[in-house]
Amino acid sequence: MKEDSNHRSSNASLSFRPPKTIVLVGLMGAGKTSIGRRLAKRLEVPFFDSDMEVESAAGCHIKEILDLFGENAFLNGEYRVINRLLEQEPHVLATGGGSFMNPDTREQIKNKAISVWLKADLDTLVARVSRRTDRPLLEDATRHRTTLEELITQRYPIYGEANVIVQTFDEPTNTTVDRVIAALAEYIRDHYPAQYVLKAF
Repeated sequence: MKEDSNHRSSNASLSFRPPKTIVLVGLMGAGKTSIGRRLAKRLEVPFFDSDMEVESAAGCHIKEILDLFGENAFLNGEYRVINRLLEQEPHVLATGGGSFMNPDTREQIKNKAISVWLKADLDTLVARVSRRTDRPLLEDATRHRTTLEELITQRYPIYGEANVIVQTFDEPTNTTVDRVIAALAEYIRDHYPAQYVLKAF
């Protein structure tokens, strides 16, 4: 059962033992890395960022991988890295915006993890990515809104296959983390009751 958590909940004060790795999916600007780091700290599990792990494995930046070897090579490498990470003990994993779009990667996430879509509206995404200059898909600042609109059309139906859906807003990161925890608590209570424990943070 998907949970669209648009509200604060007392469940945010609950803890649980993650039965699987928690994978954050969503467009660039949704806050996967910043939310993921704090979520991992709250749950006392490691945090990984798949983009950083891909760059570490390749020894160069993602833009260089795309320029030198092409998108297919990047997607294959990303699949291998994510699959390797999913074999480790439960942790929080922030993925790239296109990771969940790869059918093979998406299947591995569905089989080995709990996926959380950090869903953001267009205005929120535009405001966030406009402050960054290192997004390969958004090098032309004049097309930020148009590019993001296209990505929303393409990707949101697929992101909707995630186990848990949490709307993100322009709000303090910890507030969003509270709502992610609330949604995860409900999902884990329903699907992994043995891992659901009442424990205040």
